[in-house]
Amino acid sequence: MRSDDLETRMRRFEATMEAQIPPGFQIVARLDGRSFTRLTHEVCDFAAPFDRGFHDLMAVASRHLMECGFNILLAYSESDEISLLFHPDEGSFGRKPRKWISVLAGEASGAFSLALGRAAAFDGRLSVLPGPAQVVDYFRWRMNDAARCCLNGHAYWLLRGQGLSARTVAGRLQGMSRADKHELLFQHGINFDALPTWQKRGFGVYWQERQIAGHNPLTNQETLARRRSLYTDDELPWKDDYAAAIRRLLAGLEFRAADVDLSPRTPTCRS
Repeated sequence: MRSDDLETRMRRFEATMEAQIPPGFQIVARLDGRSFTRLTHEVCDFAAPFDRGFHDLMAVASRHLMECGFNILLAYSESDEISLLFHPDEGSFGRKPRKWISVLAGEASGAFSLALGRAAAFDGRLSVLPGPAQVVDYFRWRMNDAARCCLNGHAYWLLRGQGLSARTVAGRLQGMSRADKHELLFQHGINFDALPTWQKRGFGVYWQERQIAGHNPLTNQETLARRRSLYTDDELPWKDDYAAAIRRLLAGLEFRAADVDLSPRTPTCRS
């Protein structure tokens, strides 16, 4: 069989995965750490329920994804997942889902592994959303999940610290309301509302324009220039304010209002 004929024949089998997402739909990607429970608690021994070093590793991966060749408006991370909001006109790889998923999962895995110093992997999926309202719903859904996981995580590890088995703790928490879990923490000196915001809401990485002061040696005059840089936001807004910030991005505006003073933050890596 001629090489050209063989290629044509075999390409047909790949074509089953060649569907394209048509224009007009908003795309959000979600990347999840593969076997990260084992990685964080057995292999690397990160603190539970939250570890600042792990947070910074997720921030490194999130920042890398923002600059990996796609037009991404926001990277939102909570727990071991990263959600990416793409510009509505993003058309890389002909908007083929298999290419987006494989490339993004590979980029996240590589960036996280290099920062961690050992192999780690992410899987990926895409949400194809009909409009801005569903985009806002998606990100509110993931932030609600962050709050739920934070409450459950602190309650779980509080009880585990008292010597209870994993099965006993899981059974006890299953029958508790959210108010009961808040009270459990409060009785042991943990005010849920006072916990770091990034634990309760996750964190975001997005582009921010700033005015940079400079000096022109030719004219000997002070100058102002605008530079775009990534900002890692550990103090995300909540509920309606968060929804409004997502809508700002979709409208071509900055996530935060221009009059909000944000000082640069660069995450540190766990060595």
